[in-house]
Amino acid sequence: MITNKEPFRLDGLTALVTGGAQGIGAAVCRRLTWSGACVIIADLDEARARALSAELPGSSVIRLDISDEAAVNAAFAAIPKLDILINNAGIGLVASVEETTTEDFHRIFRVNVDGTFYVTRAAIPLLLASAGNIVFTGSCAAVKGFRRRFAYSASKGAIHAMTKQLAIEYAGRIRVNAISPGTTDTPFVDGYIAKYHSHEVEKIRAEINARQPVGRLGTPEEMAALILYLASREAGYVTGSIVFIDGGTMA
Repeated sequence: MITNKEPFRLDGLTALVTGGAQGIGAAVCRRLTWSGACVIIADLDEARARALSAELPGSSVIRLDISDEAAVNAAFAAIPKLDILINNAGIGLVASVEETTTEDFHRIFRVNVDGTFYVTRAAIPLLLASAGNIVFTGSCAAVKGFRRRFAYSASKGAIHAMTKQLAIEYAGRIRVNAISPGTTDTPFVDGYIAKYHSHEVEKIRAEINARQPVGRLGTPEEMAALILYLASREAGYVTGSIVFIDGGTMA
């Protein structure tokens, strides 16, 4: 039975957010902190993570390259307690299969798949001890074809598969879910426009918005609100779910 009067409270819980220094990750760190959690911001960009931590009471920072197995193991060995793991860190690539080099493909998988595996494996003993939960950041690209997203789509397909497998493996002991965002207004979108369309920024941004069924991009804050729900006690009967939050893209 849930007895807290204010929904989605995380008081007394510790959450770790990978890729927590910007974009969806930063919004998640803010949302979880506002809901009472002590948040560990894990990111390769330590300066940005520390700037964010200065805004969030009770938060802390770990400089972490999730693709470095030894570094991940060392980081988690120093964490005494963990209730919530947000597997958010990841990188993108705009390229068809013909445009994707072997190194491109391996780099995407080193971070998005291998890195997520290292983090999850290291966190499992802590989460078992707390009967905690995991939320992954997947993508609509895992299940719907998008042009020039070959390696990225493949890596997010792996994330969706991990979510389902872990939910069954640890059913009743650890809850495991994922959000599957559509196009979200993050630094990745800004970087894509700057790299490929620097001479027509406003035009391309308007076109991207228009391609969404609801007429606009999603926001990191909207993604964070769904992650908060999945991480909360209110979602106690939710496991193995991949929840689309995509402005109608999958419809």
